[in-house]
Order: sequence, then structure tokens, then C-alpha cells
Amino acid sequence: MVLFNSLYMDAAVKQLAADGFPVTDDLLARLSPLQYDHINFLGRYAFTRPAAPGLRRLRDPHTDDDDGGRD
Repeated sequence: MVLFNSLYMDAAVKQLAADGFPVTDDLLARLSPLQYDHINFLGRYAFTRPAAPGLRRLRDPHTDDDDGGRD
């Protein structure tokens, strides 16, 4: 889960920088893939291989679409 979060956080930071958001070292120092409530460290997880390799699309913050970038 930490690797999964890290990959998506990296993609989100790169997208923010490409969109002109000032991504500073101070902001990056505050990021952690462990700060998310959706990680259940005591639970079980089932992972399935996606149909196509790569990351899902990031959610567009300018829309009401809240499906997490799922197609």
C-alpha cells in the first residue's frame, strides 16, 4: 500500500508542477504515504492485475467527478 500511495503521490506532484502549482521543497517534505486513513494495517487486501499496465488517471479537481479516476 505504501508503494501504491507513493506512485500516485509522485504522479500527483508532477501533475501539479506541470499545471503551474508552486511545488516547493517545504511542501514535499510534508508528504508521507503513511498519512492516509484508507490504509488498514491489520486488514487483508486482495490485489488483481489491471487490464492495462500503468497508473489510473488522476481525479480532475475542477470537476465534480469523485470516482478516483476510474474509467
